[in-house]
Amino acid sequence: MRSTVSHIAKEAGVSPATVDRVLNGRDGVRARTRDIVMEVATRLGYFGPVGSRDQSEIRIEFVLPAGNNTFMLMLRKFLFEEAAAYGGINASLHLIEAFDPENLSHKLRELEGKTDAVALVALDHPIVREAINHLASTGIRVATLVSDISSVNKIGYVGIDNRAGGRLAGLLMGRFLGDDQEHGTAIFIGSSAYRGHEEREMGFRSILAQDFPLLKIVEIIPVSEDRDRAYEAAKRLLESKSVRGIYNIGSGNQGIGRALRETKHGREIVFIGHDLTDATRMMLLDRTMDAVIDQNPRVEAREAIKLLVSAVRGSKEPEYLPRLQVIFRENIPTF
Repeated sequence: MRSTVSHIAKEAGVSPATVDRVLNGRDGVRARTRDIVMEVATRLGYFGPVGSRDQSEIRIEFVLPAGNNTFMLMLRKFLFEEAAAYGGINASLHLIEAFDPENLSHKLRELEGKTDAVALVALDHPIVREAINHLASTGIRVATLVSDISSVNKIGYVGIDNRAGGRLAGLLMGRFLGDDQEHGTAIFIGSSAYRGHEEREMGFRSILAQDFPLLKIVEIIPVSEDRDRAYEAAKRLLESKSVRGIYNIGSGNQGIGRALRETKHGREIVFIGHDLTDATRMMLLDRTMDAVIDQNPRVEAREAIKLLVSAVRGSKEPEYLPRLQVIFRENIPTF
Protein backbone atom coordinates (compact mmCIF):
# COMPACT_ATOMS: atom_id res chain seq x y z
CA MET A 1 0.00 0.00 0.00
CA ARG A 2 1.12 3.53 -0.70
CA SER A 3 2.13 5.59 2.28
CA THR A 4 -0.47 8.12 3.46
CA VAL A 5 -0.13 11.84 4.09
CA SER A 6 -0.53 11.22 7.84
CA HIS A 7 2.24 8.62 7.81
CA ILE A 8 4.61 10.99 6.01
CA ALA A 9 3.72 13.82 8.41
CA LYS A 10 4.48 11.69 11.46
CA GLU A 11 7.80 10.48 10.07
CA ALA A 12 8.86 13.99 8.97
CA GLY A 13 7.74 15.66 12.20
CA VAL A 14 5.37 18.12 10.51
CA SER A 15 1.62 18.53 10.19
CA PRO A 16 -0.46 16.72 7.54
CA ALA A 17 -1.37 20.17 6.15
CA THR A 18 2.33 20.92 5.55
CA VAL A 19 2.79 17.58 3.80
CA ASP A 20 -0.24 18.30 1.66
CA ARG A 21 1.16 21.69 0.61
CA VAL A 22 4.51 20.13 -0.30
CA LEU A 23 3.05 17.21 -2.26
CA ASN A 24 0.73 19.50 -4.20
CA GLY A 25 3.41 22.10 -4.91
CA ARG A 26 1.81 24.91 -2.93
CA ASP A 27 3.67 27.84 -1.44
CA GLY A 28 4.07 28.63 2.25
CA VAL A 29 6.63 25.96 3.20
CA ARG A 30 10.30 26.61 3.92
CA ALA A 31 12.77 25.06 1.49
CA ARG A 32 14.38 22.88 4.17
CA THR A 33 11.01 21.55 5.32
CA ARG A 34 10.01 20.88 1.74
CA ASP A 35 13.20 18.86 1.17
CA ILE A 36 12.59 16.81 4.31
CA VAL A 37 9.00 16.01 3.35
CA MET A 38 9.98 15.00 -0.19
CA GLU A 39 12.80 12.81 1.11
CA VAL A 40 10.50 11.04 3.56
CA ALA A 41 7.72 10.65 0.98
CA THR A 42 10.16 9.11 -1.49
CA ARG A 43 11.69 6.80 1.13
CA LEU A 44 8.29 5.59 2.25
CA GLY A 45 7.29 4.80 -1.31
CA TYR A 46 4.69 7.51 -1.72
CA PHE A 47 5.73 8.01 -5.35
CA GLY A 48 6.04 4.28 -5.96
CA PRO A 49 9.05 1.98 -5.59
CA VAL A 50 12.19 4.00 -4.91
CA GLY A 51 14.09 4.87 -8.08
CA SER A 52 11.41 3.61 -10.42
CA ARG A 53 8.72 6.32 -10.58
CA ASP A 54 9.90 7.82 -13.86
CA GLN A 55 9.71 4.42 -15.53
CA SER A 56 6.66 2.98 -13.75
CA GLU A 57 3.17 3.11 -15.14
CA ILE A 58 0.92 5.87 -13.85
CA ARG A 59 -2.76 5.19 -13.39
CA ILE A 60 -5.14 8.02 -14.30
CA GLU A 61 -8.92 7.97 -14.14
CA PHE A 62 -11.05 10.30 -16.25
CA VAL A 63 -14.48 11.00 -14.71
CA LEU A 64 -16.78 12.69 -17.22
CA PRO A 65 -20.51 13.13 -17.79
CA ALA A 66 -22.28 10.59 -19.97
CA GLY A 67 -24.46 11.77 -22.84
CA ASN A 68 -24.21 13.11 -26.37
CA ASN A 69 -22.54 16.45 -25.64
CA THR A 70 -20.26 16.76 -28.66
CA PHE A 71 -17.59 18.72 -26.81
CA MET A 72 -17.39 16.05 -24.09
CA LEU A 73 -17.15 13.33 -26.73
CA MET A 74 -14.21 15.19 -28.26
CA LEU A 75 -12.60 15.65 -24.85
CA ARG A 76 -12.85 11.91 -24.12
CA LYS A 77 -11.17 11.10 -27.41
CA PHE A 78 -8.32 13.57 -26.91
CA LEU A 79 -7.68 12.53 -23.31
CA PHE A 80 -6.95 8.98 -24.43
CA GLU A 81 -4.95 10.10 -27.45
CA GLU A 82 -2.77 12.40 -25.34
CA ALA A 83 -2.33 9.75 -22.64
CA ALA A 84 -1.15 7.26 -25.28
CA ALA A 85 1.20 9.82 -26.81
CA TYR A 86 2.66 10.68 -23.42
CA GLY A 87 3.48 7.04 -22.68
CA GLY A 88 3.61 5.11 -19.42
CA ILE A 89 -0.02 5.88 -18.55
CA ASN A 90 -2.78 3.41 -17.78
CA ALA A 91 -5.93 5.47 -18.40
CA SER A 92 -9.52 4.53 -17.60
CA LEU A 93 -12.80 6.32 -18.29
CA HIS A 94 -15.79 6.54 -15.97
CA LEU A 95 -19.02 8.01 -17.35
CA ILE A 96 -21.58 9.20 -14.85
CA GLU A 97 -25.15 8.80 -16.05
CA ALA A 98 -27.34 11.77 -15.16
CA PHE A 99 -24.12 13.26 -13.78
CA ASP A 100 -25.69 14.07 -10.44
CA PRO A 101 -23.75 14.87 -7.24
CA GLU A 102 -24.51 11.59 -5.48
CA ASN A 103 -23.41 9.43 -8.40
CA LEU A 104 -20.28 11.51 -8.90
CA SER A 105 -19.38 11.47 -5.21
CA HIS A 106 -19.90 7.70 -5.03
CA LYS A 107 -17.68 7.09 -8.06
CA LEU A 108 -14.88 9.26 -6.64
CA ARG A 109 -14.94 7.36 -3.35
CA GLU A 110 -14.80 4.06 -5.25
CA LEU A 111 -11.45 5.14 -6.73
CA GLU A 112 -9.70 5.35 -3.35
CA GLY A 113 -6.57 3.19 -3.37
CA LYS A 114 -7.05 2.22 -7.02
CA THR A 115 -5.31 4.99 -8.94
CA ASP A 116 -2.61 7.65 -8.89
CA ALA A 117 -4.61 10.56 -10.27
CA VAL A 118 -8.09 11.68 -11.27
CA ALA A 119 -9.18 14.28 -13.83
CA LEU A 120 -12.84 15.18 -13.67
CA VAL A 121 -15.48 17.55 -14.93
CA ALA A 122 -16.96 18.35 -11.57
CA LEU A 123 -20.26 19.58 -10.22
CA ASP A 124 -19.90 22.25 -7.55
CA HIS A 125 -21.74 20.54 -4.69
CA PRO A 126 -20.86 19.92 -1.01
CA ILE A 127 -20.74 16.13 -1.27
CA VAL A 128 -18.60 16.33 -4.41
CA ARG A 129 -16.19 18.74 -2.73
CA GLU A 130 -15.98 16.41 0.26
CA ALA A 131 -15.27 13.40 -1.98
CA ILE A 132 -12.50 15.29 -3.79
CA ASN A 133 -10.90 16.35 -0.51
CA HIS A 134 -11.09 12.79 0.79
CA LEU A 135 -9.40 11.41 -2.34
CA ALA A 136 -6.65 14.01 -2.08
CA SER A 137 -6.09 13.15 1.59
CA THR A 138 -5.26 9.58 0.54
CA GLY A 139 -2.54 10.81 -1.82
CA ILE A 140 -4.46 10.72 -5.09
CA ARG A 141 -3.83 13.78 -7.26
CA VAL A 142 -7.02 15.47 -8.49
CA ALA A 143 -7.41 18.02 -11.29
CA THR A 144 -10.60 19.68 -12.48
CA LEU A 145 -11.40 20.07 -16.18
CA VAL A 146 -13.61 22.54 -18.08
CA SER A 147 -15.50 23.67 -14.96
CA ASP A 148 -13.58 24.47 -11.78
CA ILE A 149 -14.39 24.07 -8.09
CA SER A 150 -12.89 26.40 -5.51
CA SER A 151 -11.86 25.47 -1.98
CA VAL A 152 -10.98 21.86 -2.72
CA ASN A 153 -7.67 20.05 -2.40
CA LYS A 154 -6.73 19.80 -6.07
CA ILE A 155 -3.47 20.21 -7.93
CA GLY A 156 -4.99 22.55 -10.50
CA TYR A 157 -7.68 23.42 -13.03
CA VAL A 158 -7.43 23.09 -16.80
CA GLY A 159 -10.01 25.08 -18.72
CA ILE A 160 -10.97 28.53 -19.87
CA ASP A 161 -11.82 31.49 -17.67
CA ASN A 162 -15.58 30.95 -17.87
CA ARG A 163 -16.55 34.33 -16.46
CA ALA A 164 -14.45 35.97 -19.18
CA GLY A 165 -16.20 33.72 -21.70
CA GLY A 166 -19.60 35.01 -20.57
CA ARG A 167 -18.43 38.62 -20.71
CA LEU A 168 -17.12 38.04 -24.22
CA ALA A 169 -20.52 36.63 -25.26
CA GLY A 170 -22.22 39.71 -23.79
CA LEU A 171 -19.88 42.04 -25.63
CA LEU A 172 -20.54 40.26 -28.92
CA MET A 173 -24.30 40.32 -28.32
CA GLY A 174 -24.22 44.04 -27.58
CA ARG A 175 -22.13 44.81 -30.65
CA PHE A 176 -24.35 42.72 -32.92
CA LEU A 177 -27.64 44.20 -31.66
CA GLY A 178 -26.47 47.73 -30.90
CA ASP A 179 -27.32 49.87 -27.89
CA ASP A 180 -29.75 52.37 -29.41
CA GLN A 181 -33.00 50.51 -28.61
CA GLU A 182 -34.33 47.81 -26.30
CA HIS A 183 -33.96 44.19 -27.34
CA GLY A 184 -34.94 41.00 -25.55
CA THR A 185 -32.31 38.29 -25.09
CA ALA A 186 -32.57 34.77 -23.67
CA ILE A 187 -30.00 32.60 -21.92
CA PHE A 188 -29.99 28.82 -22.28
CA ILE A 189 -28.04 27.15 -19.48
CA GLY A 190 -27.02 23.51 -19.13
CA SER A 191 -26.86 23.35 -15.35
CA SER A 192 -26.00 25.91 -12.67
CA ALA A 193 -24.41 23.01 -10.76
CA TYR A 194 -21.49 23.48 -13.12
CA ARG A 195 -19.56 26.39 -11.70
CA GLY A 196 -18.38 27.18 -15.23
CA HIS A 197 -21.96 27.64 -16.46
CA GLU A 198 -22.80 29.83 -13.50
CA GLU A 199 -19.70 31.95 -14.16
CA ARG A 200 -20.60 32.36 -17.84
CA GLU A 201 -24.08 33.58 -16.90
CA MET A 202 -22.61 36.03 -14.38
CA GLY A 203 -20.16 37.37 -16.95
CA PHE A 204 -22.88 37.80 -19.57
CA ARG A 205 -25.17 39.61 -17.15
CA SER A 206 -22.33 41.82 -15.96
CA ILE A 207 -21.34 43.14 -19.38
CA LEU A 208 -24.95 43.75 -20.43
CA ALA A 209 -25.70 45.71 -17.26
CA GLN A 210 -22.46 47.66 -17.55
CA ASP A 211 -22.29 48.47 -21.26
CA PHE A 212 -25.61 47.53 -22.89
CA PRO A 213 -28.44 48.38 -20.46
CA LEU A 214 -31.05 48.35 -23.24
CA LEU A 215 -30.50 44.62 -23.79
CA LYS A 216 -32.89 42.90 -21.42
CA ILE A 217 -32.69 39.24 -20.42
CA VAL A 218 -36.28 38.05 -20.82
CA GLU A 219 -35.78 34.42 -19.81
CA ILE A 220 -33.20 31.98 -18.46
CA ILE A 221 -33.92 28.46 -19.67
CA PRO A 222 -32.33 25.34 -18.11
CA VAL A 223 -31.99 22.49 -20.60
CA SER A 224 -29.94 19.95 -18.60
CA GLU A 225 -27.40 19.52 -21.43
CA ASP A 226 -30.12 17.95 -23.60
CA ARG A 227 -30.41 19.04 -27.26
CA ASP A 228 -34.01 17.79 -27.58
CA ARG A 229 -35.04 19.76 -24.52
CA ALA A 230 -33.18 22.77 -25.93
CA TYR A 231 -35.15 22.42 -29.18
CA GLU A 232 -38.51 22.30 -27.43
CA ALA A 233 -37.60 25.22 -25.16
CA ALA A 234 -36.34 27.32 -28.08
CA LYS A 235 -39.45 26.57 -30.09
CA ARG A 236 -41.70 27.70 -27.23
CA LEU A 237 -39.58 30.80 -26.68
CA LEU A 238 -39.73 31.86 -30.32
CA GLU A 239 -43.50 31.35 -30.44
CA SER A 240 -44.30 33.21 -27.22
CA LYS A 241 -41.76 36.01 -26.77
CA SER A 242 -40.05 38.67 -28.80
CA VAL A 243 -36.31 38.03 -28.63
CA ARG A 244 -33.49 39.28 -30.78
CA GLY A 245 -30.64 37.40 -29.14
CA ILE A 246 -29.93 33.91 -27.74
CA TYR A 247 -26.87 33.00 -25.71
CA ASN A 248 -26.37 29.29 -25.11
CA ILE A 249 -24.01 28.68 -22.22
CA GLY A 250 -23.56 24.92 -22.56
CA SER A 251 -24.78 22.03 -24.70
CA GLY A 252 -27.88 22.10 -26.88
CA ASN A 253 -26.68 24.23 -29.80
CA GLN A 254 -28.09 21.76 -32.31
CA GLY A 255 -31.55 21.88 -30.74
CA ILE A 256 -31.63 25.67 -30.68
CA GLY A 257 -30.35 25.81 -34.24
CA ARG A 258 -33.10 23.45 -35.38
CA ALA A 259 -35.76 25.68 -33.83
CA LEU A 260 -34.25 28.78 -35.43
CA ARG A 261 -34.23 27.15 -38.87
CA GLU A 262 -37.92 26.31 -38.51
CA THR A 263 -39.00 29.88 -37.87
CA LYS A 264 -39.11 32.37 -40.72
CA HIS A 265 -37.46 35.02 -38.55
CA GLY A 266 -34.58 32.82 -37.44
CA ARG A 267 -31.97 34.75 -39.42
CA GLU A 268 -32.94 37.95 -37.57
CA ILE A 269 -31.96 36.49 -34.19
CA VAL A 270 -28.36 36.70 -33.00
CA PHE A 271 -27.28 33.26 -31.75
CA ILE A 272 -24.03 32.89 -29.80
CA GLY A 273 -22.78 29.66 -28.24
CA HIS A 274 -19.68 27.78 -27.14
CA ASP A 275 -17.32 25.18 -28.64
CA LEU A 276 -16.48 24.59 -32.28
CA THR A 277 -17.80 21.18 -33.36
CA ASP A 278 -18.97 19.74 -36.67
CA ALA A 279 -22.50 20.92 -35.82
CA THR A 280 -21.62 24.49 -34.81
CA ARG A 281 -19.30 24.73 -37.82
CA MET A 282 -22.23 24.01 -40.13
CA MET A 283 -24.46 26.46 -38.25
CA LEU A 284 -21.88 29.19 -38.72
CA LEU A 285 -21.67 28.39 -42.42
CA ASP A 286 -25.45 28.56 -42.97
CA ARG A 287 -25.70 31.65 -40.71
CA THR A 288 -27.87 29.98 -38.06
CA MET A 289 -25.16 30.90 -35.54
CA ASP A 290 -23.37 34.23 -35.51
CA ALA A 291 -20.40 33.42 -33.28
CA VAL A 292 -18.87 30.50 -31.38
CA ILE A 293 -16.62 31.01 -28.36
CA ASP A 294 -14.17 28.16 -28.61
CA GLN A 295 -11.85 26.30 -26.28
CA ASN A 296 -9.46 23.67 -27.57
CA PRO A 297 -10.22 20.24 -26.07
CA ARG A 298 -7.02 18.69 -27.43
CA VAL A 299 -4.88 21.31 -25.71
CA GLU A 300 -6.87 20.92 -22.50
CA ALA A 301 -6.41 17.14 -22.61
CA ARG A 302 -2.66 17.50 -23.13
CA GLU A 303 -2.27 20.03 -20.32
CA ALA A 304 -4.33 17.92 -17.93
CA ILE A 305 -2.12 14.89 -18.56
CA LYS A 306 1.04 16.96 -17.99
CA LEU A 307 -0.37 18.44 -14.80
CA LEU A 308 -1.30 15.06 -13.32
CA VAL A 309 1.84 13.19 -14.35
CA SER A 310 4.14 15.88 -12.98
CA ALA A 311 2.26 15.90 -9.67
CA VAL A 312 2.45 12.12 -9.32
CA ARG A 313 6.19 12.29 -10.00
CA GLY A 314 6.66 14.93 -7.34
CA SER A 315 7.15 18.03 -9.47
CA LYS A 316 4.88 20.96 -10.25
CA GLU A 317 3.30 21.97 -13.53
CA PRO A 318 1.57 25.37 -13.60
CA GLU A 319 -2.17 25.60 -14.14
CA TYR A 320 -3.08 26.32 -17.76
CA LEU A 321 -5.93 28.57 -18.85
CA PRO A 322 -6.49 28.12 -22.60
CA ARG A 323 -7.09 31.29 -24.58
CA LEU A 324 -10.60 32.15 -25.66
CA GLN A 325 -11.09 32.29 -29.41
CA VAL A 326 -14.10 33.72 -31.20
CA ILE A 327 -15.04 31.88 -34.39
CA PHE A 328 -17.15 33.56 -37.05
CA ARG A 329 -18.24 32.31 -40.47
CA GLU A 330 -15.24 34.06 -42.03
CA ASN A 331 -12.48 32.56 -39.84
CA ILE A 332 -13.53 28.95 -39.31
CA PRO A 333 -10.30 26.97 -38.83
CA THR A 334 -9.63 23.62 -40.47
CA PHE A 335 -9.41 20.63 -38.15
